[in-house]
Amino acid sequence: MIRAVIFDMDGLLVDSEPWWRVAEQEVFAKVGVSLTDAMTHQTTGLRTDEVIAYWYARSPWTGSSPAQVTADLNAAALRLISANAVALPGVYEIVSFFKAKPLPLALASSSRMDLIESVLAMLGIRPDFSVVHSGTLEAKGKPDPAVYLTTAQMLGVQPAECLAFEDSINGMWAAKRAGMKVVAVPAPENHQRPEYDGADLKLRSLTEFTAEMWRQLA
Repeated sequence: MIRAVIFDMDGLLVDSEPWWRVAEQEVFAKVGVSLTDAMTHQTTGLRTDEVIAYWYARSPWTGSSPAQVTADLNAAALRLISANAVALPGVYEIVSFFKAKPLPLALASSSRMDLIESVLAMLGIRPDFSVVHSGTLEAKGKPDPAVYLTTAQMLGVQPAECLAFEDSINGMWAAKRAGMKVVAVPAPENHQRPEYDGADLKLRSLTEFTAEMWRQLA
């Protein structure tokens, strides 16, 4: 029985992924690492510090420390997303759907808490979430299940009693490894990737979610 619903944020509730890519390209260029759009897709769903570590291992740079580049990327992402990102289709409808059940809603994101709070406030849905948790507060980020396990604990429910919504492969596997049912909502260019076959349900948009789908998952 599903007793709580947990959402990812970037790329699921808000169209922030393009702005993360802009921020990554902007910040890495300053340390001499040129990233294409395709290259930035390789780290979708990872925490910022893990993105930095990923590229530092492949293209080490000098001058700025990984910690400084992490801080620069966080700042650039916060600036760009706060100024440009908007809610993705179906966000307000699906939040209202689960509030009417009523079921507690939570957010489990790889982003920092300041960015999470900024985005939820910008979207006007912060009061709808009883629990908000960041993977940056865990020892390991997605696809490790830690952020989802802690979020379930904060909700006061078992992981198996949670339904998670994710857009990234890393996020999907984090929730699955936590023992949760997962609805995957990949970006259009990723919809046919076979890795998403591990989800309990795959949608092209949150707008596709129906009461019948809920009955089958619950």
